[in-house]
Amino acid sequence: MGDVQAPAGLPAEMDAWVVARPGPMDTHPLESVRLPVPVPAPGELLVRVEVCAVCRTDLHLAEGDLPPRRPRTVPGHEAVGRVAALGPGTAGPPPGTRVGVAWLRSTCGECRHCRRGAENLCPSSTYTGWDADGGYAEYLTAPAAYVYPLPEEAGAAGLAPLLCAGIIGYRALLRADLPPGGRLGIYGFGASAHLTAQIAVAEGAAVHVMTRSAAARELAVELGAASVGGSTDSPPEPLDSAILFAPVGDLVPVALAALDRGGTLAVAGIHLTDIPALNYERHLFQERTLRSVTANTRADGRRFLELASVHRPRVTTTPYPFREADRALRDLAADRVEGAAVLIVGSGRGTV
Repeated sequence: MGDVQAPAGLPAEMDAWVVARPGPMDTHPLESVRLPVPVPAPGELLVRVEVCAVCRTDLHLAEGDLPPRRPRTVPGHEAVGRVAALGPGTAGPPPGTRVGVAWLRSTCGECRHCRRGAENLCPSSTYTGWDADGGYAEYLTAPAAYVYPLPEEAGAAGLAPLLCAGIIGYRALLRADLPPGGRLGIYGFGASAHLTAQIAVAEGAAVHVMTRSAAARELAVELGAASVGGSTDSPPEPLDSAILFAPVGDLVPVALAALDRGGTLAVAGIHLTDIPALNYERHLFQERTLRSVTANTRADGRRFLELASVHRPRVTTTPYPFREADRALRDLAADRVEGAAVLIVGSGRGTV
């Protein structure tokens, strides 16, 4: 970083993980490194990371499913931490304030999508842990206008998954057009799905979970699912809405076939394997709808965090020491994580 200095009173360097060589997790695409502590620009905050949840999007970036936008990026976009410093002229929360740094990092605010409240579709949008270094590090910077204030009384590990798994799940729930008291199918039951299911149940829905993981089916029952089954099983009743969380295109026709007339399927992931040929009469006729989900707006994030403060979903986490970020991603790839994997960054020295 040349002659740029870290803010006064802070270390000059930090521990971090970077995506060094995108590829399958058994090729060790992540590398543990020492980096300069970043310096916040005007309008930005420097955040000292307490914990960072591990998202499937991080896995897609590490394995190359999501093309890297810059070399050796620090992944991670579900970071909970405290403001360490403010960039020049920045109006924001004072140092020591707990904040959350999420996936959406910036938008232009001027395009037709931003002007109509659809900033998630902004062509100039940027993303934490993809366009800029993220939370697999002791410190990160983020625009002050895009961070979320977080409660002091809650544990950091339980808050982190809310920042992407929760927010994106909520966006997917909106896109699925679930009617009041409706029947919702959920395909795949990881970090995002287990939070979304609880919000739907709390709002009066009957939730049917289809997943290949026996442990995930057990968790779904504990969280109030009306039924559970294998990933290709038929639910016990036609669905008003469904959300596909698993990045498996083969499940799209399965979920569409489970919809009642007028039902909607929302695909929640940023990456999906190829969708096989659909049969119009079986999968789409009778006004069934197939929708994608693209990022989220800040309004989505604020609304979800409000709902979470009311309904207080149980956040199931599997903690990992910061030094084992690569193992967390390997476990996520192999479906060995219950709920959400969370890196305990703390001082960055690998302690839980």
